[in-house]
Amino acid sequence: MKIAISATEKGTDGQVDIRFGRCPYFIIAEIENKKLKSQKKISNTAATQGGGAGISAAQIVGNEKVEAVISTNLGPRALQVLQELEIEIYQGSGEIKDVIQQFIDGKLEKISSATGPEFMGKK
Repeated sequence: MKIAISATEKGTDGQVDIRFGRCPYFIIAEIENKKLKSQKKISNTAATQGGGAGISAAQIVGNEKVEAVISTNLGPRALQVLQELEIEIYQGSGEIKDVIQQFIDGKLEKISSATGPEFMGKK
């Protein structure tokens, strides 16, 4: 299973970014047999857009063929696109490597409604 995590930095030692659409990176992690098989980072080119960052970010992770997304806050438009792509959405925070383990252990809360405002803005 491939998952995407909104990230403040380029590796699993970094933190989950509280923003989905405007996070600087996504960590794409592949989980196999309840273990982290591989990971890669991709830049979130939507982060600097004037508007529609959440929608574009959802399309970016969709293009990576992920089955789940982990972030702290998602706006309603990003959430809608992820749901249309049939990508599961989980809320997580803290160190990415810990959040990946929490996901593997089934300890993250699955969310089905927006957890952030429509426009969270840039840092």
